[in-house]
Amino acid sequence: MSLDKNLLSKLAAGDKHGEDSPYFDGWKAYDNNPFHPQHNPQGVIQMGLAENQLCSDLIKEWIKANPHASICTAEGIDGFSDIAVFQDYHGLKQFRQAIAAFMERARGGRVRFEEKRVVMSGGATGANETLMFCLADRGDAFLVPTPYYAAFDRDLSWRTGVRIIPVECNSSNNFQVTKQALESAYLNAQETGIKIKGLILANPSNPLGTSLGRETLQTLMEFINDKQIHLVCDEIYAATVFAEPGFISVAEMIQEMDHVNRDLIHIVYSLSKDMGLPGFRVGVVYSYNDAVVTCARRMSSFGLVSSQTQSFLAAMLSDQSFVDNFLKEVSKRVAKRHLMFTEGLKEMGVSCLTSNAGLFVLMDLRQMLKDQTFESEMSLWRMIINNVKINISPGSSFHCSEPGWFRVCFANMDEDTLQIALQRMKNFVLRDGENKNCNNKKRKSFQENLKLSFSSMTYDENVRTPRLMSPHSPLVRT
Repeated sequence: MSLDKNLLSKLAAGDKHGEDSPYFDGWKAYDNNPFHPQHNPQGVIQMGLAENQLCSDLIKEWIKANPHASICTAEGIDGFSDIAVFQDYHGLKQFRQAIAAFMERARGGRVRFEEKRVVMSGGATGANETLMFCLADRGDAFLVPTPYYAAFDRDLSWRTGVRIIPVECNSSNNFQVTKQALESAYLNAQETGIKIKGLILANPSNPLGTSLGRETLQTLMEFINDKQIHLVCDEIYAATVFAEPGFISVAEMIQEMDHVNRDLIHIVYSLSKDMGLPGFRVGVVYSYNDAVVTCARRMSSFGLVSSQTQSFLAAMLSDQSFVDNFLKEVSKRVAKRHLMFTEGLKEMGVSCLTSNAGLFVLMDLRQMLKDQTFESEMSLWRMIINNVKINISPGSSFHCSEPGWFRVCFANMDEDTLQIALQRMKNFVLRDGENKNCNNKKRKSFQENLKLSFSSMTYDENVRTPRLMSPHSPLVRT
């Protein structure tokens, strides 16, 4: 029985959720046929999910050593009544203090965060949407450098009605955003009557896996300060930086740039990527604007972190020895996995954008495209999903300006599965190379035979049949 869409709101009946994209279609392909080393070895390997499973052993060890941290154990049951009762939307103070301290240590201790400015949210998704509700009205717009996180279209726009204006970046400078590109996008929006309320960027970048340098951050902050628009900086991959240039938070930059209006600066953070706890749904809005903090806190009632989760994390994140070791291990293990994967790709002749952070790489498969179009990119992506049985995400789903780039995640599986994925890729790439070589040889042979035949035909027909010669020949005209 078909549903009458007139019974629903425009939001529910519409298709603005942004999930009709290859980014989410790849997840569905995996869900329908998930790889398992024993039960389904021919299934789809999930490399489209940016999840950090590299340090879960450290958290498990801490839990075993600290059973009192959970109210669901005999050692922690005495705290049950205090945690199970109603908590207001400010959240547990010890939780906010622990989060603020963790954010400081994840940024090398070079900045200080105030617990009173920490606002809870249901993951970074909820944090980003909350800021959109606080900073813009329906129809207003935010600039976002490309390529950008595929789910931004849903997270920032679907319920808020805020528009995204892509700022086009390209591979000629490794997709770095420039002042010229920002000015151009801003001017074009103004000329069409679109009100720009701010700039959103992810640092480190998803899908690039790169962190912004000091000079670039200065340029961005000068830009938003000059235009008096907001800067929302998504820093959820802060602790995954494993190589130079290191991570520089916007919080660090405003300490050096006193003239910048702090009311325009807002940070989104979560524990999903750095700690590998996406299921805990811990997101944070940290704003230097008092009015935004107040409004965001009121809105947080719609996406609170459970008190049980707050209590547990407050205990774990207050253990400085654990946190310091964890942050060191995250960087080390991401670096090791990144090297393992990129070296494996290099052996088969596949390169990636040079990166220093994140749980993924931007893989360059432009040489495998039939032609340099997004249609060809989608054909290649479908072949990888259906034949190679690997879910990777095409650059077009991240609004990449050039076809042939694919985001591939490497931290959401064990090493054995990663090696299986690499072997599948290698077989595919080598087979593609052999097919191209074969086609090139056939083409070359055909061209040589054609040349010989044409040469022979021209010689013979000079005598016998002028009609077969070039129509531009003077003999034809006569």
